[in-house]
Amino acid sequence: MTEPSTARPLWLILLSAGLIVGAAMGLRQCLGLYLRPITMELGIGREPFSDAIAVANLLWGLGAVGAGALADRYGAAFVAIVGSLASAAGFLLMCYAHSGTDLMIAGVLLGIGVSGTGITALVGAVGRAAPPDKRTAAIASLGMASGIGGFLAFPYVHALIEAFGWKASLIVVAASCASLAPLALALRGRGQTAAVIRAQSLAGAFREAFALPSFWLLVTGFFVCGFHVSFYSVHLPAFVQDQGVGVWVGVWALMAVGLANIAGTYIAGQSARFVEKRISLSVIYAARSVLFLGLLFLPITPLTIIGISALLGLFWLSTIPLTSGLVATFFGTGWMSMLFGFVFLSHQLGSFAGLWLAGRLYDATHSYQLMWWICAGLGLLAAALNWPIRERPVARMALAAAE
Repeated sequence: MTEPSTARPLWLILLSAGLIVGAAMGLRQCLGLYLRPITMELGIGREPFSDAIAVANLLWGLGAVGAGALADRYGAAFVAIVGSLASAAGFLLMCYAHSGTDLMIAGVLLGIGVSGTGITALVGAVGRAAPPDKRTAAIASLGMASGIGGFLAFPYVHALIEAFGWKASLIVVAASCASLAPLALALRGRGQTAAVIRAQSLAGAFREAFALPSFWLLVTGFFVCGFHVSFYSVHLPAFVQDQGVGVWVGVWALMAVGLANIAGTYIAGQSARFVEKRISLSVIYAARSVLFLGLLFLPITPLTIIGISALLGLFWLSTIPLTSGLVATFFGTGWMSMLFGFVFLSHQLGSFAGLWLAGRLYDATHSYQLMWWICAGLGLLAAALNWPIRERPVARMALAAAE
């Protein structure tokens, strides 16, 4: 079994990883604020912008597997440094974009960037540093950091746009991403011990995971999480304005998501000590379905939008400590970043599908109504998929624990 790392104190690793994740994830979630100004400036529909962010999310998922494997094998510092610089380049290119192609290239850079600075790349470093009884709560702190980042990033970016215009604001956001690189130095060092590497190869870790039915149920359910989160965060500001509600409502609604996410992720991390993770995941996905139906049947007012967003925030990234915790329960922490990266690839395939479909349906119907129905239906599907998961270690882990 993998022993918790004692090279650096847990609080230092959590602080560094939390600051990187919070800033990187928070700034990424602000992309929806640029949808209308960029598409209006370039004279294009919403589909090219949505597709560019969809590609960013897809590459985030693809990159998460490789970035996770590198972080597991060699440590997370280099991966986080490269990610922060790639994100900076992506935001800078978006500032100077002249076409949908430029936006697509910016999306590629942003996808690479967040794959190195997001939760997936750093979850292994945190998981190995924490003792087993504190692991889920430690991982939950990364989700909480993401929520805090989202809560602070929205007013930060909105204020920049209002004060300097959207183009100048992107230059400041790019500089903010680049400033994360020095924080990664606290995460430097090897990821695994030689004993762990001898015990299970990278290929062996994949074979073991792919042979476990519960792993595939987890992977498929996480697709829905990505579909929900990316569609809502990118298209909500535009949806709000389409309804004739003030621009400020979209900003405050996404801030409410980020703030409530802090509480929701904390509760999810603590709940793992009392309730099976699969049950909590099923409840989360079912609750999301009910909230999406609220956007179809309740009157669209500032109170409704902000209230539903706050409730949705409780079930936002609360899936991450539970999902990654199940990966650790199944397989241990030896290849945790890489295996969770594969699960997260499914999440990002969902993100791509949600953003691509939203852009296509909106340009065809000039409405998001069908998307709310699809989100509600997928939430119920994910709840059903997570319920039969068998929450226990694979035979290799059980045998090691018995020795």
